[in-house]
Amino acid sequence: MHRIVIVTPALADANNGNWQTAHRWARMLARNHRVRLAAAWPGGAGAGDDAGADDTLMIALHARRSAASVAQWRALRPRAPLVVALTGTDLYRDIAHDPAAQASLQAADRLVVLNELGAQGVPAALRPKVRVVLQSCAARRAPVKTARHLRVLMVGHLRDEKSPRTYFEAARRLVHRGDIRLDHVGAALDPALGAEATALMAACPRYRWLGGLPHGATRRRIQAAHLLVHPSRMEGGAHVVIEALRSGTPVLASRIDGNVGLLGADHGGYFPVGDAGALAALLQRARDEPAMLAALAEQGRARAGLFEPRHEHAALLALVAGLPALRADATDAKNNPRTRP
Repeated sequence: MHRIVIVTPALADANNGNWQTAHRWARMLARNHRVRLAAAWPGGAGAGDDAGADDTLMIALHARRSAASVAQWRALRPRAPLVVALTGTDLYRDIAHDPAAQASLQAADRLVVLNELGAQGVPAALRPKVRVVLQSCAARRAPVKTARHLRVLMVGHLRDEKSPRTYFEAARRLVHRGDIRLDHVGAALDPALGAEATALMAACPRYRWLGGLPHGATRRRIQAAHLLVHPSRMEGGAHVVIEALRSGTPVLASRIDGNVGLLGADHGGYFPVGDAGALAALLQRARDEPAMLAALAEQGRARAGLFEPRHEHAALLALVAGLPALRADATDAKNNPRTRP
């Protein structure tokens, strides 16, 4: 049994995908191991001097933002196993040029990616370290939905990586369509985007910015929507897409590896990154051509089984069991006062 520390820069108050991933992994791994969550290693908020002394395995989310913890672990636990889970900004931006993120990749025994195409974003020499762990959630039955209008939902904090302006512009292009309503859940991490969303509600009454909502409330809105729109510029494997698939809600998404690696290459709801015109055209088709919406729903059902919790749990256990033989005994470092944190 390992004593696992999961390092995640985002804790519960962030209410974002990294926190949801860390919290879910902690629950799953706690069935077989001792697990704790921390914002940094060693220790954490309010932790004493000995915090981290008993840890035998680190799983760090985010190669760049957890880089200091990764480096400290490798310095003080030179022979203990280390897993680094790569986010979208890691894979598709930071590891190309950020020295700290690159050092995390080199230090890790295993690199985890969250979509089927994720390994392609890792340098070829490091791909043997890569393991795919598809995220999961419980299934929900799709409710009966109104035929009076098409309820569209975007779930994503207002920041550039999520490309909210693509959704904003699609709403402007559809201002004449009273039968297409666009909701948006997400906090204004970029105040300028928050101001744009507020102004858009006045200009386009059928666009509603709902701000940040608790996870349970957001999941219910995903379940009730006719369509989820996910226009991101970069994603490691968006959990909201998985929640839509597991709720029977069809998805329209930007054609990026992080989305294609979840939805599959043959998915019929892709649009080019940043192309609001293409998104608006797909939304009109979804309203005007019932067969199109039904086809997207069927494609979603065909993929939904990949994201069952039992599969994610099994992948995590296999990841831990398949780690190198601790490069020696990981407890050596704990018992050696020269390497004690």
